Amino acid sequence: MTKYSNFNDMGRAINERRADEDTTETYQGAFIEASEMAKLSIVSEAEKLDMPDPEQAAHAVEQMLATMFDVFRDTRMEEFAADLAWGFVNSFHMVAKRIEGREDDAAKKLGDLVRSYDPSEIYAVELEETQLLCQTLENCAEAMRCMRDHAGNVYRVETGRPFSTVRGSRVSSKLTASMIDGADYLAARAAKRRDEHNPSGPIVAFSGGMEWHDHEQLFERLDQIKRRIPSMVLMTTAMNKGADAIAASWAASREVKLVRMFLDKRHGNRGGFLRNDRIASLRPVEAIVCEGSGVQIDFARKLRTAGVPLHVFRKDGQAPVQPSQRSRRA
Repeated sequence: MTKYSNFNDMGRAINERRADEDTTETYQGAFIEASEMAKLSIVSEAEKLDMPDPEQAAHAVEQMLATMFDVFRDTRMEEFAADLAWGFVNSFHMVAKRIEGREDDAAKKLGDLVRSYDPSEIYAVELEETQLLCQTLENCAEAMRCMRDHAGNVYRVETGRPFSTVRGSRVSSKLTASMIDGADYLAARAAKRRDEHNPSGPIVAFSGGMEWHDHEQLFERLDQIKRRIPSMVLMTTAMNKGADAIAASWAASREVKLVRMFLDKRHGNRGGFLRNDRIASLRPVEAIVCEGSGVQIDFARKLRTAGVPLHVFRKDGQAPVQPSQRSRRA
């Protein structure tokens, strides 16, 4: 039986145990096998291949990142550890996107097959193989996203800074040789994509400056809002760094649906203000604005005029920059 000298140590141990249990459950839900057979390309034969062991995968991700930080800690190269770790996490993200692209191509082929039904045995075999390819790639993408999110969590713990991608969305997830099964698969896939990219729920709007480092105050306020609005959808002004990137990282860590409202560059300098109009027209139930440029001032004014409850954070209200944060841009 483990003994603790104080309540803080006991609480820390309990939290670590809960985190380990959550990680194990997440991996087991992501590393699934829709079929005992797997097919990874159009030209390859179907094979009986297992998914990696979920616990071993989780351990490997944590060890690879933690070892990198341990080797560089208290050395002249310590400040570069965060940059290397960011690249490591981002590589999971990029590979997941490539797998998703291959899945999209396979799904298009499956759709063509469903629309051009042929009662021949050759058609039936091709339909079955294409659907197996879609399922295999979907399972692999789900597992890769799981490892990316776990690696991002380790990165956040080690650096005190949430991981965020340079650009692009992060969507975290979760029939046989007949035309009906193929159509059902495509319908389910389309419904899943619609839900991912057009989520329903009360919108909480967010906009902030590019120069922002204090993620803890933003995480805390967003957590408070989520407790009041569990089904919230977070909508940001899609900046690649600073406050918006922190908000996107919070959404990923809390499994909250995120909508990134990008600029329409055709409108030039007016683009940011027109984007504010679009967000206000969606009637968010609450909003957060972090001091930045005139775009954030306009964002706050329009939402306040619309009667949206507003949380305002100023630059000088941030906690001081920690030494470990200086090696990675916000």
